[in-house]
Amino acid sequence: MKTDLPRKVTLTEVGPRDGFQFETQVLPIDVKVDVVADLVAAGLRHIQVVSFVHPERVPQMADAETLLHRLPRLPDVFYNGLVLNERGLERALSAGLPSVEISVSASDTHSRRNVNRSFDAALLQGCGMVQTAKQGGLHVRAGVQCALGCVYEGEVAVERVVTMLTRFRDLGADAVVVSDTTGMGSPVSVKRLLDRLLPAIHPLPVILHLHDTRGTGLVNMLAGLEYGIDRFDTSLGGMGGCPFIAGAAGNIATEDAVYFLETMGIATGVDRVRVAECALKLEAVLGRQLPGKMLRVIQASGKNGQISHCNPPGNG
Repeated sequence: MKTDLPRKVTLTEVGPRDGFQFETQVLPIDVKVDVVADLVAAGLRHIQVVSFVHPERVPQMADAETLLHRLPRLPDVFYNGLVLNERGLERALSAGLPSVEISVSASDTHSRRNVNRSFDAALLQGCGMVQTAKQGGLHVRAGVQCALGCVYEGEVAVERVVTMLTRFRDLGADAVVVSDTTGMGSPVSVKRLLDRLLPAIHPLPVILHLHDTRGTGLVNMLAGLEYGIDRFDTSLGGMGGCPFIAGAAGNIATEDAVYFLETMGIATGVDRVRVAECALKLEAVLGRQLPGKMLRVIQASGKNGQISHCNPPGNG
């Protein structure tokens, strides 16, 4: 365990994929384009914007290719898409997406529900996809879902997660992602996994994708920070979750994470007020409140005319 916290953290915004995919309604493409543009304006430079999945199963992502062609292209903004099978990877390659996430569940039951494949079959497929993606010149985030527990199977063996991520590393993955898909993680389980994973995977970057389902998202982030982790996935307003697991809603809200990190003197380059304002606009479209906390604080301040933007992105 490290004693010094990172001085800077990179946040990957996953709301346009994880968040929109979780919604029951299919958002108009114009709304999606505007949200991504607002997130870029707020300083976010890594954004997961789509998943290439079957449009009948996940209609919220049916416009993936069209959306990619409409997004603003800037040299310092990096878009990523989730792919769960070979067909999804083919679509990502055809669409010219430079970066993909290939993710396999550590839980056999969750894997069967999520991608209709056993753990063994899904892992074999995922390894082949990592190789294909690298051969196609893509940047690859290779992840393990349910890495900190599964609502169907309970505790997930640390060795299984470490073995999976090590295989992805050996196949050329550029970074590995530990996903707390069901939000069952705790600081203890995060540290237990990182104790074994970091020596095995070094020097490959580790990204934590933490859900806040049980209210432990930020304390789990702190546990990761204490181990030197400086890359996290977050979602504006706390959108998202796993559509195939009841009650698994809720990523760490991007604006909450930025505030939390700022209190420890950790820079992100992200303007939390602008992210919150984007989430508030999205609430009007969705017709409901999002679960983020700073969102409500900033909304209340706005009603009193007291909103003040933090330092511009990049000045942190």
